[in-house]
Amino acid sequence: MADRPAHAGLAWGREICGRLEVAESREWLCTNGLGGFASGTVAGMPTRRYHGLLVAALNPPLGRTLLASTVDEVAEYAERAWALSTNRWADGAVDPRGYRDLERFELDGTTPVWTYALADALLEKRIWMEPDANTTWVWYRVLRSSGPLTLRLQALVNHRDYHATTRGNGWHMDVSRVDGGVRVTAYEGARPIQLLCTAPGGWAQVAPAHSWFRGFHLACEAERGLDACDDHLHVATFTTTLARAETMALVASAETRPPTDVEGAWRRRTRHEADVLGRWDRAGGRTAPAWIRQLVLAADQFIARRPLADDPAGMTVIAGYHWFGDWGRDTMLALPGFTLATGRAEIGARILRTFARFVDRGMLPNRFPDAAETPEYNTVDASLWYVEAVRAHYRATGDTALARDLYPVLESMVRAHLEGTRYGIGVDPADGLVRAGEPGVQLTWMDAKVGDWVVTPRMGKPVEINALWYNALRAMAELARAVRRPPGEWETLARRVAEGFGRFWNAGAGYCFDVIDGPDGDDPALRPNQILAVSLPASPLDAARRRAVVDACAHQLLASYGLRSLAPGQPAYRGRYGGDQTQRDGSYHQGTVWGWLLGPFALAHFAIYKDAGAARAFLSPMADHLGDYGVGSISEIFDGDAPFAPRGCIAQAWSVAETLRAWRILAEGGRRTPARRRRHR
Repeated sequence: MADRPAHAGLAWGREICGRLEVAESREWLCTNGLGGFASGTVAGMPTRRYHGLLVAALNPPLGRTLLASTVDEVAEYAERAWALSTNRWADGAVDPRGYRDLERFELDGTTPVWTYALADALLEKRIWMEPDANTTWVWYRVLRSSGPLTLRLQALVNHRDYHATTRGNGWHMDVSRVDGGVRVTAYEGARPIQLLCTAPGGWAQVAPAHSWFRGFHLACEAERGLDACDDHLHVATFTTTLARAETMALVASAETRPPTDVEGAWRRRTRHEADVLGRWDRAGGRTAPAWIRQLVLAADQFIARRPLADDPAGMTVIAGYHWFGDWGRDTMLALPGFTLATGRAEIGARILRTFARFVDRGMLPNRFPDAAETPEYNTVDASLWYVEAVRAHYRATGDTALARDLYPVLESMVRAHLEGTRYGIGVDPADGLVRAGEPGVQLTWMDAKVGDWVVTPRMGKPVEINALWYNALRAMAELARAVRRPPGEWETLARRVAEGFGRFWNAGAGYCFDVIDGPDGDDPALRPNQILAVSLPASPLDAARRRAVVDACAHQLLASYGLRSLAPGQPAYRGRYGGDQTQRDGSYHQGTVWGWLLGPFALAHFAIYKDAGAARAFLSPMADHLGDYGVGSISEIFDGDAPFAPRGCIAQAWSVAETLRAWRILAEGGRRTPARRRRHR
């Protein structure tokens, strides 16, 4: 079966831009490699507390703080004033309505580009972030005009945690003049932000200000049952007059010495993205369709620095935008797709070394809290995904030096499972399977919890955990041989697990129990977790049972963009994700479709049916989804009922990574990893 046409479909005219209900539902994202980002909507209207021009990572990759909120623009041309911004206010009014003059929106790489039609003039705006800096650029250029165009920019700022909202009552920030603009300090000890504006021949005219714009209505937050009103502070107005082909650039920066050369900054951004695509091409991806190449750029948006006192080059993966930080499970699951599939194996090695420093009692952190130094270790699968990530890296690169360095870490993880560690995690000597869980704690990826309510309790022996456990033991044997250690112990344990894994088979239903030996016995609910017992490199199931698992998932769980987390018809099934936090978390894993599972399903389907084209076709709907929600990326989840509307994070690491990894493997005819290029000794 053929791939979809070779276009990413990430450009629209007035048919989309001029319809507010559509244009405000499509969101763009720029990132800086530190965990910081800029984001907003095609319409230009903020709809989330996470929307802004500069959400700086003040303690990379976390400490994310909204500093530069938005810019309200007015263009004066042909004896008329054109308000280009779009805002919705607390009383429901939309004013101004700049989206009506938006002729075109597109992505240039990951850079959002707006083109406004003002009589016979065309004005272009583009936004991007400096790589490795808390700096955002907003660049305006007159593409066409028959006379001078005066552009006036009102710059609005904030200084709040990106999860919060602001009330400006009585809050006075210090606004001081500097060359080219203003420096704003929100309060004593706060990181200042500088707003500078260039114009033809030097700086734009600047008029400092201090007035609160109150009552921005955030529609997405209202839908989520959260506070939906936000205030931002107007700190300066920048004005200049432009002729055709002339430009004006606003830079918002939390750096001590912000750059001021916009053309140099644009070259840095384009060089960075050209390097990302060049790595992909050299790794064999040159013939990939445009939507896959767009995903390669999207993958880069999740890779971030995590500098440590003894490892300043530390790196990590942001789990999802806008509200997730770096999570151990998500990082390890996404790593092969982000680094091996894209030809950036050296980044993968750095991330593996970074996370090795956080292993404790054989466990990898579940997540790093935004405002805390101590990682949280409430996960049973992160360490098992880590073993698989190391195995995948070794098999792809032949890097025995890394395997040798990390082998003691992997061995400590496996022995901790054999001996027992936190949260009841340990191996049952009766069958060799991993059990996990204690009341009130959720340890698997199905981790929704509201107060004391664990929505999907999976205490006992979860099926995917034991598929990962078997795979980890087989991986340990492979790595032991690579570093000249005896593999026999791991091979013996793997055989024991394969025997015990037979207990998962639900003969009456024709697929696997989701959990066995739980407080209420074995759980027969049809969930997608069992697909990992087929898609992972090592499977404990025989051929007939692998086929039955794939068919059960295909017939009852498969949706256009992933697998449902629970089969329709089950008593707890919910087909739509939405409402307040209790309603959302209550449906999170009760039928909601998860995009990351589409990759493992496609690979499992290929493993059974041996048709790479047919398996790759399961990924094709993602080509259309790239223009439907988080423009250029893949969302976290989708409704379980058609038409499978996107929900949750607009850009999710493992959704992007697993799509890329599966496409790459299937395009290469089913080889699990690229051929080894070198061996490190």
